[in-house]
Amino acid sequence: MNGWTADTDGWIAAMLMNFDDAGSGSAVVLLHSGVCDRRMWGPQVAALRGSHRVVTPDLRGFGETALPPGPFSYAEDVVALLDHLDLDRAAVVGSSFGGRIALEVAASRPERVGSLLLLCPAYRGLEPTATARSFGEREDAFLEAGDLDAAVELNIATWLGPEASTQTRDLVCMMQRHAFEVQIAAEAGDDVPRPESVEVDPARISAPAVVVSGDLDMDHFRNVARHLAETIPAARPVTLPWAAHLPSLERPDETSRLIIDWL
Repeated sequence: MNGWTADTDGWIAAMLMNFDDAGSGSAVVLLHSGVCDRRMWGPQVAALRGSHRVVTPDLRGFGETALPPGPFSYAEDVVALLDHLDLDRAAVVGSSFGGRIALEVAASRPERVGSLLLLCPAYRGLEPTATARSFGEREDAFLEAGDLDAAVELNIATWLGPEASTQTRDLVCMMQRHAFEVQIAAEAGDDVPRPESVEVDPARISAPAVVVSGDLDMDHFRNVARHLAETIPAARPVTLPWAAHLPSLERPDETSRLIIDWL
């Protein structure tokens, strides 16, 4: 685990970002989902570190990385991490929210991304389905009422499929609750964090991509995966009949093999 301070052009950050950097060889960056932090990638790091350099950051507001006030860009944070590690180019794996950030990096800094593996990715370019809106409304209601237990349980029930073990569910519960606590505390200040989104046109992404969808995932994310596979020029779809939204946690070994085959 390492910490680093970054200043990037266009915005000013005094940021301590925590990450793990394991193994050697060609670089692959694993970006976690919005209900997790870098701990979600433990099995994949173990599988990959013998043949690749594996970088797993905690994005701002997750795990051991703080969420300071003011404007920032998750995509530029990832680019700054590549700069810090002297990595001109890397393969990037993104799960859910991490998939959205991977798309933003590939769209804004295409020279830095050699290839993409998107696991049930998030994407701003499609209207949410009724199911997705209902989930968001229920989560917001629990959080506004201060019922973190209910909000965490809603996320566990929504995003993890039947293949996930009890140990995995407990880990995701811990990671999600911590993220809620950090983010709620940050939002309570006078100067709140202001993430800046990056516009993504999938048709202009040049990196070859594999877009993974789970048959048991929410309809909105199945729609996103289908759209990205159809519009990213060098994309290949993969559908996992057993998976919900977090395949790397539901069948870690099978997902690790998928990543290794892609690399």
